[in-house]
Amino acid sequence: MSTAQQPDPRDRPARLAVGVVGAGRVGPVLAASLQLAGHRPVAVSGVSDASRRRAAQMLPDVPLVPPAEVLQRADLVLLTVPDDTLPGLVEGLAETGAVRPGQLLVHTSGRYGAKVLDPALRAGALPLALHPAMTFTGSAVDVQRLAGCSFGVTAPDELRLAAEALVIEMGGEPEWIAEENRPLYHTALALGANHLVTLVAQSMELLRAAGVEAPDRMLGPLLGAALDNALRSGDGALTGPVARGDAGTVAAHVAELRAHAPQTVAGYLAMARATADRALARGLLKPELAEDLLGVLADGAPGTPGTPGPQGTEGDAG
Repeated sequence: MSTAQQPDPRDRPARLAVGVVGAGRVGPVLAASLQLAGHRPVAVSGVSDASRRRAAQMLPDVPLVPPAEVLQRADLVLLTVPDDTLPGLVEGLAETGAVRPGQLLVHTSGRYGAKVLDPALRAGALPLALHPAMTFTGSAVDVQRLAGCSFGVTAPDELRLAAEALVIEMGGEPEWIAEENRPLYHTALALGANHLVTLVAQSMELLRAAGVEAPDRMLGPLLGAALDNALRSGDGALTGPVARGDAGTVAAHVAELRAHAPQTVAGYLAMARATADRALARGLLKPELAEDLLGVLADGAPGTPGTPGPQGTEGDAG
């Protein structure tokens, strides 16, 4: 085995001083990942106590400074703030002269493409939109999860290679998203990931109510298999009483939810109707069984005839 000393990544050319504006769950993780690739975190900004603690854990010895000072110190600035905050932040930084010509300005919002950075572009910055398609905890485990993670990349054509190179250095896989498709792209991710968390949490609560001591252990293998099957086969992976057309079972489900978790009924009915539509289109649900099933779903919905509506009123037949 060779004992020759490997070159330090920090000795590579074109290493960048990295700054983070917004020490939420994403920014410090991406900066730590870039540090592993040889770049040098030099400054971070954060307002809340949680963000300051997170910055100290993920980026020890990196000074905490105001956003404008982050831009003064960094060649590459990660703008990792909430979507609704991003446009105002960019405009403010550009108006105050904090943006330097030639500075790489990267935001991680899924909703926006590169155009939200136009005020900084006019000030000479190089705009990149790099959105990691992953949920973050804000801890070191996220750095490992970036390996193989897809990033939604949007940037001017002349910066495409630079954007893709940064993603690859973080261990990710770049996926080019056109500017006009960013809202649809982000909607798709939120529909899958965010709603999945809600569904799993509701399922765990119901299992606990049914006396299951470790609902996470029970659900883990089931949901893992369901996710794997769905990714492989799409609608072909649909199973369960809705896909089979078991109207009586679905009616029993609705009754149990009304008795034990009424706040989940609307979501159950909406997902069951969507599942029935997809199962019908795929040919998994037989039309003769679908009629009774859809009748159960309609009868269970607030606002249908004979069903109590809001504030205990009868539903509107219209």
